[in-house]
Amino acid sequence: MNAPPAGPKTAMVLAAGLGTRMRPLTNDRPKALVEVGGRALIDHVLDRLADAGVETAVVNVHWFADGLEHHLARRTAPRIVISDEREQLLETGGGLKKARPLLSDDPVWVANIDSVWTGGVGALRRFAEMWDPERMDAALLLASREQSIGFEGRGDFFLEEDGRLRFRGQSDSAPYAYMGVHITKPQIVDDGPAGGFSLTPTWRRLASEGRLFGAVLDGVWMHVGDPGARDEAEAHLAGVAA
Repeated sequence: MNAPPAGPKTAMVLAAGLGTRMRPLTNDRPKALVEVGGRALIDHVLDRLADAGVETAVVNVHWFADGLEHHLARRTAPRIVISDEREQLLETGGGLKKARPLLSDDPVWVANIDSVWTGGVGALRRFAEMWDPERMDAALLLASREQSIGFEGRGDFFLEEDGRLRFRGQSDSAPYAYMGVHITKPQIVDDGPAGGFSLTPTWRRLASEGRLFGAVLDGVWMHVGDPGARDEAEAHLAGVAA
């Protein structure tokens, strides 16, 4: 009998954004419901999380929230809990902090909805096996710039031999980009400000304390941030399936 997947059983899925860069595809729907390869972006992510053993996904909603809730009501796994941000959009850190009453104090997955990737169904399971709460407060899944589609940045991180992350800082470039999925202790946002705020300053603090870790995705990451990137992702997925 196979052992159950390692890693958190709860996830926070960040789906409340306005999807401004994805217009006109988001003129009548949330970015989470833009389709790539015949499936909504949020379903790509939720399917991956379910495969990794996630039983409950807390999803924040704001833009076209009713349509997203209606779509999610049709899913059977993972169980969906809504964190309602209709009144105020709270960014990554603020969204996680608002959802804290819906989460336990145990580590959680946190996932964006604009990432699609290839590389086997076990990618998140393998990543979860490296999680060590004694050493880590957050662990970020990374993609190499050479194995990325739709990402045009200079990279975010250097990865040390022991798995700790170092921000690009003043360097012209860094080899790895954050690809939108991480494991974290939700308590890291408890002291965050009221209202909306980003997780990035918290990650910078954790990196300075040696508590921010990472691992590299064994596969191709598609950052689906705008209509052109969506088309690139569609073409890549079609080629993989051929």
